[in-house]
Amino acid sequence: MTRAESDTRPSAARLRLLTTATRIFYAEGIHSVGVDRIIAEAKVTRATFYRHFPSKDDLILAYLREVHQLDRGTVDAAVAADPSPVAPLLAIAGSIAEGIQSPGFRGCAFLNAAAEYPDTDHPVRQEIIAHRQWFLDTLTMLMAQVHEETAEPAARHFVMLRDGAMAAGCLFDPALVSETFLRGIDGLLEINADRRSTESAR
Repeated sequence: MTRAESDTRPSAARLRLLTTATRIFYAEGIHSVGVDRIIAEAKVTRATFYRHFPSKDDLILAYLREVHQLDRGTVDAAVAADPSPVAPLLAIAGSIAEGIQSPGFRGCAFLNAAAEYPDTDHPVRQEIIAHRQWFLDTLTMLMAQVHEETAEPAARHFVMLRDGAMAAGCLFDPALVSETFLRGIDGLLEINADRRSTESAR
């Protein structure tokens, strides 16, 4: 084995551990999955696991950060594709609806994790709060382009519609849930766009 190959092995093992944990944590929950199973399915040694993740909590935090980066990439792509006021918000809503209808959908990874970590001082809970604050802040910024005065309540409304759809999407018909969610977002944006038009005409 060359030195270059040796240098890439730890990062490859870490990626395998994280990919395995992400799949299993999302599908089955966090507390129900032990480190031994992650190690076995990732096909690494126990020493390799603890070299990359000193504890299970470290792996859980890495899992949530990985999901956060995926969500952030989706949002950034929506904004980059069309910076006009309404388009990014519709694109974000569309991606949420697609996720709800995707195979293996089990709701929001962060809301699922929050149910398992009720202690607000726990690092996992803090990671969840940070993600949700980022999402709310991002929506508030985007909503301000539609109607600045109502941006904050409109963004909170968007988040609540999204949370409800994510919870309902794995309990009821995901296509119907997605349709209802998108209709709600359309109405929310239409109301705020009308307010902007009315004020501009004065």
